[in-house]
Amino acid sequence: MEYNAFIVMTKFSENIFKIRYAIRDLVPVAKEVEKKGVKVIYLNIGDPLRYDFETPRHIIETMYKASVSGHNYYSDSQGIYELREALSEHLKGKYKLDVPPEHIIVTNGVAEGINFTIRLFTDPGDEILVPGPSYPAYISAPMLYHAVAKEYRCIPEEGFIPDVEDMRRKITPRTRLIIINTPNNPTGALYDSKIIKEIMDLAAEFNIPVVSDEIYDRIILRGEYTPPYKFADDVLYIGLNGFSKQYLMTGWRLGYMYIIDKSGNYVDRVVEGVLKQARSRLSPNTPAQYGAIAALKGGDRHLSELIRKVRKRTGLFYKLVKETEGMDVHRPKATFYIFPKIDREIFGSDRDFALNLLKREGVYIVPGSGFGEYGSGHFRAVTLAPESLIEEAFHRIWRYLKEVKSLPQKTGS
Repeated sequence: MEYNAFIVMTKFSENIFKIRYAIRDLVPVAKEVEKKGVKVIYLNIGDPLRYDFETPRHIIETMYKASVSGHNYYSDSQGIYELREALSEHLKGKYKLDVPPEHIIVTNGVAEGINFTIRLFTDPGDEILVPGPSYPAYISAPMLYHAVAKEYRCIPEEGFIPDVEDMRRKITPRTRLIIINTPNNPTGALYDSKIIKEIMDLAAEFNIPVVSDEIYDRIILRGEYTPPYKFADDVLYIGLNGFSKQYLMTGWRLGYMYIIDKSGNYVDRVVEGVLKQARSRLSPNTPAQYGAIAALKGGDRHLSELIRKVRKRTGLFYKLVKETEGMDVHRPKATFYIFPKIDREIFGSDRDFALNLLKREGVYIVPGSGFGEYGSGHFRAVTLAPESLIEEAFHRIWRYLKEVKSLPQKTGS
């Protein structure tokens, strides 16, 4: 009897261990701080339901009724037809978009849509242009599939508007997608029609598909939202949106993709490629999909209240940042995030600042370098907390500022 004369070595994928999700990376530190009896003020996660917001009751009741009525099975991998039909009507009514239910795929949150799309268009070594600063998933998802995320600069002095010439410089024969995100996470920027048209023209020039993350498209605090799909005549366009933010359904994990292809050359292939992946994960949450139909048809009264609160709280956060020595910030136009710049001479690196502020004062913010190279020297905070909690956070920040200013300054040798 012959035996194999070798031992298989236990091996792990190196790419997995390169992934960072800065928004949650310091959670273990926060838990240790809490064990010491300190009440941590969490300003790291964009989840309204962690504060004083609630999912509209009619959505919850519809999901409950769906579940007790027996809708607890695996649904169609593309999403139940009734939801896709409601989404088609929603896109037409709200946005004047003609997208048939067949060109809509229901996903387990926008994050799954990002993964589906990147996996569909890339092979190892291919490149994706992503905004910088960048939502971490745009950087980590390509890494999972051995592709490369290349950040294009968003100009801080102009409110983090994309630098289209920098995008042009970074296009290569291996560029497969351009990702845009307006309204933007982490900066709260809102792109105007001129910039969006320039990006779409650039994509059309090189025949590069555009992926548009639109999850914050209805949380507008100042100005007017310009839908990127208005300029999608000459590009393959994939829109990503969901129910988490505007319908206060974060933990339900429900999003959707829609495809616009006015050439007609690619849409069937995109749907087929996404569905091949969707089938392997079976289906989205079935009862939640019935709740999503109720969300689309139940009115927006909750949304105006959300925006009213966020507008007031963001204004307070902006005011307090501007009053803080060693910080500056552009006022966000949308979302519920703010992205201040810090003085490194006072606070050190953004990573050190976030870590030390959490350890010493129990305020959890996210270091800007966790949003890519262009986020360095900043931090992101959510502006969802009640005013009293925001004020308490800044009392702690000011106390920390007083402490670090009293420390001996390092001098060169």
